[in-house]
Amino acid sequence: MRVECKCHGVSGSCELKTCWKAMPSFREIGEVLKEKFDGATEVRVKEVSGRAELEPNQQYFKKPTEVDLVYVSSSPEYCEYDINSGSLGTQGRRCNKTSRGLDGCDLLCCSRGYTTAQEQLKERCSCKFHWCCYVKCGTCIRDITVHYCK
Repeated sequence: MRVECKCHGVSGSCELKTCWKAMPSFREIGEVLKEKFDGATEVRVKEVSGRAELEPNQQYFKKPTEVDLVYVSSSPEYCEYDINSGSLGTQGRRCNKTSRGLDGCDLLCCSRGYTTAQEQLKERCSCKFHWCCYVKCGTCIRDITVHYCK
């Protein structure tokens, strides 16, 4: 929460000031959380003088402060098949070569690369409505290029 104020008076003279607490925008909160996520540190619990303290799992990381984001266990490796974590891996998954998003070959294939194949796609086409009450369609075959993770 932050304090926002507005002045009242002739020509903004601020004879009377009204203040209230307001939430930052959703975008601002998201940017802060993303920044904290990118700088998150894996920690372990260590007992010091009868108290539990968090210390970084790696020696070269700084000790986390009260406002840092930390995690206790690493995320599973979703790129590889691992029945114990429930990950089916991404090998053989169809990807989008031109996308920079989560479905893009660069990210989805975990830098293993991808293969390109030509496939035939059967679609309904040339559909016509016949009076009364049915639609008749033809079948069209289209050649498409698809990409699969290695």
